[in-house]
Amino acid sequence: MKEIYLVRHGQTGYNQKGIVQGRGIDTTLNSVGIKQAEAFYQSYKDIPFDKIYTSSLQRTRQSVIRFIEDGIPFESLPGLDEISWGISEGLEYSANNNTRYYRTITEWNNGNITHKIEEGESPIDVQRRQKEAIDYILSKKDENVILVCMHGRAMRILLSWLTNNHLKDMDAFDHGNLCLYKLRYDGSDFSIDLYNDRAHLDHIDERS
Repeated sequence: MKEIYLVRHGQTGYNQKGIVQGRGIDTTLNSVGIKQAEAFYQSYKDIPFDKIYTSSLQRTRQSVIRFIEDGIPFESLPGLDEISWGISEGLEYSANNNTRYYRTITEWNNGNITHKIEEGESPIDVQRRQKEAIDYILSKKDENVILVCMHGRAMRILLSWLTNNHLKDMDAFDHGNLCLYKLRYDGSDFSIDLYNDRAHLDHIDERS
């Protein structure tokens, strides 16, 4: 049995401005993201985490840095990185400015999960590297309570295949910056105990 506390990283300047940031953009948390990270820490600092896993991008490590500073062992796994949005990275989400992005989302929703933006990754590509990372995490028999910090689109992909849903339905898994999904693994299957929980952020002004 494992309990996995799965969180998305805190807000970055790119999130605030509505700009696509994928695997190829290594942004840092902004002031709101730092407040979100502190709020999550204060709410969950008494959970006896055995290990912390982050992606290789600094915004995930920054989001759980207070736990790391407490001495909890941590490891960065590239398999947990955000999807690469290829040539759309650094562009606004606006349909007028980023038609490739919206066309790609439509393709995925229609079941074409091998589709990718030029120089980017498909959901299948991401799932493949995620499986390697998850197999590695599950192989650690002495790590029963785990904190994992990763990225929005990557979380949607991960939650879809962990719960045996089709990747085309990944958008059913809502998320926000520093949201929490609490997962339980019984040795064969995953279940979700908390879904996109943001109660720990209730007092954060996300406009500043």
